[in-house]
Amino acid sequence: MLEVVGLQAGYGAADVLHDVSFGVARNAFATLIGANGAGKSTTLKALAGLLRPVRGRIVFEGADIAALSAAQIVARGIALVPEGRRVFGPLTVHENLELGAFTRLFPRAPRDGRFEARLDYVLETFPRLRERLTQQAATLSGGEQQMLAIGRALMSEPRLLLLDEPSMGLAPLVVQQVFSVLRRLQAGGLTVLVSEQNASIALAHADRGQVIESGRIVMDDSAEALRGSDRVRKAYLGL
Repeated sequence: MLEVVGLQAGYGAADVLHDVSFGVARNAFATLIGANGAGKSTTLKALAGLLRPVRGRIVFEGADIAALSAAQIVARGIALVPEGRRVFGPLTVHENLELGAFTRLFPRAPRDGRFEARLDYVLETFPRLRERLTQQAATLSGGEQQMLAIGRALMSEPRLLLLDEPSMGLAPLVVQQVFSVLRRLQAGGLTVLVSEQNASIALAHADRGQVIESGRIVMDDSAEALRGSDRVRKAYLGL
């Protein structure tokens, strides 16, 4: 579904990613693990169109999308849940979800019912959000904001969902709940790629993983094999 080949990207004159190559199969639950500053967020930003690669290819469903804008990439079927959630605090939960649907659903006029159907799908996935629809996003708990951030991304009808550090700042029980939801979404046909410092939770749910160090992919294997690797166990699992 997704193939990244020789990706080089960074900020200004400083490259962060160096010849990054990996693939994500359709309907997979994949994870990109690594230390803080290893290049995980930069990789996802490049995939989502928030950062223009210096060179390399990003092939999604057979088409190179490396030169497309973020809006065009969303329209192609990729959505990003950013690090730190980045919900629109002054807006209500419902308004945040509306904004998530803008590129894919709002341009259709007259409405064909897809927006309402998608909203129902998101609220069934996260029942807590239904109870908070008129509440300002800034007043939600951290876990509720993460639900909203994921729900906002789902409103664009993605086929590939990217999540950057979804466990950040959340209590362990909430992290388990979030990853359980992601696993259910994947079981329902969505392809998921998660970047995580919390390698333990990521590898416990993923099918396949890549390890990134200093902007380079240094390991690419099944999640089971990575969990059993001495290198991963010592560096990322604390064992």
